[in-house]
Amino acid sequence: MTNTSTRVYLCAVLLSAVASPAAAQPPDILIADFEGDDYGDWQATGEAFGLGPARGTLPKQMEVSGFEGEGLVNSYYGQDNTTGTLTSPEFAIERKYLNFLIGGGWHPEMACINLLVEGNVVRTATGPNREPGGTERLDPYSWDVADLLGKTARIEIVDRATGGWGHINIDHIVQSDEAKGTLFVVDKLYEETYRPQFHFSAKKNWHNDPNGLVYYAGEYHMFFQHNPSGINWGNMTWGHAVSPDMVHWTQLDHAIEPDELGTIFSGSAVVDHANTAGWQTGQEKVLVAIYTSAGSLVTPPKPFTQSIAYSNDRGRTWTKYEKNPVLGHIAGSNRDPKVVWHEPTKKWIMALFLDGNDYALFASPNLKEWTRLCNVVLPDTGECPDFFELPVDGDPNNTKWVFWGGNGNYLIGSFDEQEFKPESETLPSEWGANCYAAQTWSDIPPSDGRRLQIAWMAGGQYPGMPFNQQMSFPRVLTLRTTPEGIRLYRRPVAEIELLHGKKHSWASQALEPGENLLADVAGDLLHIRAEIEPAGATAFGFDIRGHKIEYSAADKSISLLGRNAPLEPEAGRIRLEILVDRTSLEVFGGDGRVSMSSCFLPDPTNLDVGIYATGDSTNVVSLEVFELCSAWRR
Repeated sequence: MTNTSTRVYLCAVLLSAVASPAAAQPPDILIADFEGDDYGDWQATGEAFGLGPARGTLPKQMEVSGFEGEGLVNSYYGQDNTTGTLTSPEFAIERKYLNFLIGGGWHPEMACINLLVEGNVVRTATGPNREPGGTERLDPYSWDVADLLGKTARIEIVDRATGGWGHINIDHIVQSDEAKGTLFVVDKLYEETYRPQFHFSAKKNWHNDPNGLVYYAGEYHMFFQHNPSGINWGNMTWGHAVSPDMVHWTQLDHAIEPDELGTIFSGSAVVDHANTAGWQTGQEKVLVAIYTSAGSLVTPPKPFTQSIAYSNDRGRTWTKYEKNPVLGHIAGSNRDPKVVWHEPTKKWIMALFLDGNDYALFASPNLKEWTRLCNVVLPDTGECPDFFELPVDGDPNNTKWVFWGGNGNYLIGSFDEQEFKPESETLPSEWGANCYAAQTWSDIPPSDGRRLQIAWMAGGQYPGMPFNQQMSFPRVLTLRTTPEGIRLYRRPVAEIELLHGKKHSWASQALEPGENLLADVAGDLLHIRAEIEPAGATAFGFDIRGHKIEYSAADKSISLLGRNAPLEPEAGRIRLEILVDRTSLEVFGGDGRVSMSSCFLPDPTNLDVGIYATGDSTNVVSLEVFELCSAWRR
């Protein structure tokens, strides 16, 4: 990786090479400023855009700001229930950038500004607001259109959205050889403005739950709920990606697609080492996927059932079992089968969500016929079970079983081959706002021995992007004895170090109020490890791109983006590990006793990083900050 100082030097050399009078930029070309009484040669359809540009704020609208002059495009005519389009006449692309001001609602494809070339959308952007609150301010954005120079294009402003924030605001569209706003990249795969750089996201469109996590022949397989044809949830299909290290992912063709039994909901996958189902045809072991057929979403509707598919070529192609479903409807929208091999009984065990807080365990000798074993109640949760065994404090002779639910609540107990018996109350594993449907990998080799997990970081925002949603970074799970009893710990996998670049470090240093040891550090991809003694400070924390991660010494708690988690010092010290990606912050406290997974949407131009103390000085026992490389650039 090129370090920061080298990058700055190279940038300076490049700038000095072009900064001469002979290299003066050609003048900007105005496409539209919307200062007239009507739209001129622009063609309007529907009612959303009225008869001409708005003169600022429209009736019953929050105050609109950030536009230039007196007029702008504002599709709030008739409020959020009207729809329409506004299309420019053709123009030639003659500059490297297309700059504009944009505001309004976050509705990709529905309320957006598009650049059309030969009738195709080649650039798109949407407003920033997707929840109550927000602001009607227009902000400057830019498209890099250097690859389109000389082509003929049109601008299309679209409002097909209704309901909250169902409108878009646009002003001052200009061609320039200078990007004059946030450079909004949408067309360069894995380099898009809000693309996570070391958290997995699908190439395009919607994805959610991780499915079918299985390791085989040197590859970590991750399937995932995916809509192959839309930016929002729907048409659930199993997407598929593989990785040699859980960091560098390659997305493959879709694995399992909807059929007459339903769309394809969540589930798991295993290696059938003993060929219990009888499907092995060659030297490769069979991979078997167990998934929910969501029958209510097809016509005619059917109940939810459980089905299987198998692969004899390392997961590249899949065959659905001709006698699907293998487990019929039981209750509600029963779904999300998690299957594990139970060596003592030589049987497969399935954990299945039934309805409400109710789950059940089933057993099978061959993955095809299933017998119900017992019911499990996991209060205050639902969906997406996981079921796995872990040693306590690393002792293989002392193991417990963990029964896990969709929101990260879990039970610790025993399994006697017939029944799971809880030995704990319902326990939380997650205190952040964006962690759901976590699953663990099957068939990790004994030589590794880790219990590895990944989750969907549900609810993230990626305005204007061709993809929607991301996964967490993989974690390793352990059970440890604490004064409160046995608890689950989660930490990032050590493979994060594959991305380590330049290192900044401090040791045994006092941090006074008003000081910032990280004043010379900046970036949007970081791995931070810290051990800090609060000493006399009332609080200390990190300021990451304008968002604070703060530990309160009085409350013995850590806060992030409006969420709080209890965190007791150990030997008077607080240990933190923080992963910073473009659209997410993951915080692990006390060696993983506390985890907070949160999505955020920072200003792309704000790369500031800081550490601070309030009230009095604190002692930084150790602090390491690693700049990270992108996992997409190999």
